[in-house]
Amino acid sequence: MSSHISQAIKQICDEKNLSYEAVLETVEAALAAAYRKDFGTKNQNVKCQFDPETYDGATAGIRVFDVKTVVEDMELPLDYFERFEAAHLAKKEMLRAMPREQAKAEEAKEIGGEYVFNQKTMIMLSDARDIKPDAVIGEEIRVELHVPSAFGRMAAQTAKQVIMQKLREAERGVIYSDFKDREGELMNVTVQRREGRIVLIDMGRATGILLPEDQIESERYFPGTRIKALLREVALTPKGPEIRLSRSSPGLVAAIFAQEIPEIANGIVEIKNIVREPGSRTKVAVTAHDDAIDPIGSCIGQRGTRIQAIIRELGGEKVDIVLWSQNDIEYISASVSPAKVLSVKLNADTHLATIQVPSDQLSLAIGKGGQNVRLAAKLCGWKLTVIEESGRVAADSEVGEIKEVVDETK
Repeated sequence: MSSHISQAIKQICDEKNLSYEAVLETVEAALAAAYRKDFGTKNQNVKCQFDPETYDGATAGIRVFDVKTVVEDMELPLDYFERFEAAHLAKKEMLRAMPREQAKAEEAKEIGGEYVFNQKTMIMLSDARDIKPDAVIGEEIRVELHVPSAFGRMAAQTAKQVIMQKLREAERGVIYSDFKDREGELMNVTVQRREGRIVLIDMGRATGILLPEDQIESERYFPGTRIKALLREVALTPKGPEIRLSRSSPGLVAAIFAQEIPEIANGIVEIKNIVREPGSRTKVAVTAHDDAIDPIGSCIGQRGTRIQAIIRELGGEKVDIVLWSQNDIEYISASVSPAKVLSVKLNADTHLATIQVPSDQLSLAIGKGGQNVRLAAKLCGWKLTVIEESGRVAADSEVGEIKEVVDETK
């Protein structure tokens, strides 16, 4: 039967979703820190072995070692250790000024330079052979240290905070690695609450955030509401992993398309580009790798069922499906849909395309506030000018305003 301490460790593992070995290593590190503080010396590299099955609440089940690596003999200047200690203190001051994650990475590195021998972690070959006659360079020498009877009680007090901190770090590490591999994934999540302009999202084991730039202005995020969001980025911060979700990213549209349209999920239909003004309108350029497949029809679905499902997921945002083409004129003509185009003239030097449309299609081609022509320009990568059939009215994709022009092509 498992001991009480072993059962407690297993309970922590289940609650925090950590491995038994990770929790045991954390306990051993905390015990080593407690021993180093109360009984160790500055030149001891203290490591601890803990056996939860034989631990009796005092010192049984705890073994402490001074661990050093054997290096070749070397001659050191008389003031070497004083200068080494000064360099070590300077490094500690530098680490205090660094962010926590960067400091942890730097702390593991040796001081370097002229300080090739660290008496805390190294032992010269001749000294090592006084302990173990057959010691060789690179071997690890472990000298067992005495564990005082008072260590059990004092260690419990000293190690508690270290154990809690290490467990939090281990839990953060597990959360970071789990979610980092899922960046770009579409997730079904629940709105938790709002703090200022930031929306907190319940993701089960972790809490994600919707930053203001990742929200849609027209949407209201009420606590308990289920939404679909894109896992945009997982970043490490001093407070742990920060999981950033997005409702405004074009990647969200791509992920919903892949979920709702099997041809896209299977790679038969490919999304070439997506441009979006979140909450208002999106244009998606698609193509098919099979001539027998209609890419636009696949996206719209029978009687518009597929595209309507996508629009609902996007909160009513309008979605235009555009047929991608290698021919610039064909692609530009399609990009201003749903407007019909009479002609397209390209100026390669200025990368400007002039689109002529019938008079009754002008407002449709331009869109509200110039939105349609602005999105079309982003989609095809050309600057666009839309002119009426008579050549007297135009909309510039960069300005988005209607203006009177003279048609220089006449």
